[in-house]
Amino acid sequence: MSTDESRELLVEGVQELYYTEQQLVDALDDVAQETEDDNAAQGFSQHREETQEHVERLETVFEKLDEQPREREDPVLDAMIEEHDAFAGDNDGEVLDRYNISAGQKIEHYEIAAYGNVTSLAGKLGEDEAADLLEENLREEEQALDELSQAGEQFDRQQIAGD
Repeated sequence: MSTDESRELLVEGVQELYYTEQQLVDALDDVAQETEDDNAAQGFSQHREETQEHVERLETVFEKLDEQPREREDPVLDAMIEEHDAFAGDNDGEVLDRYNISAGQKIEHYEIAAYGNVTSLAGKLGEDEAADLLEENLREEEQALDELSQAGEQFDRQQIAGD
């Protein structure tokens, strides 16, 4: 693969992440409001704020790459949000809370994979400043996954104890 092709792949990956993060700012607000478990709802709200910072950091990445911020639709994310909306339309309470935690974990795994790819590519292309910013988002996504996993475990323990 040529350097030009690698750079195009990097820019397209950042564009998809820019789209993803912007979509998640809105989705996380909705999920936080529909989640009844206080711990999980607070986690979604906090991650929403962090996600807004990811959007801003990605705008800086575009600057470092000498590109205009532009979204590239991500059909995988769109499908995950559509799946969530369909489930949320038919469910509520504890089952929706647990589903929201699971859906959040799924999305975090997806974002971690995407950030890992673009971070590595940016580094290989010598775009060190962009790579550092992408790495920061990656680390925060990994932390969010850890927190969601802990919230899921705590939620499950509470449900088992309550049964």
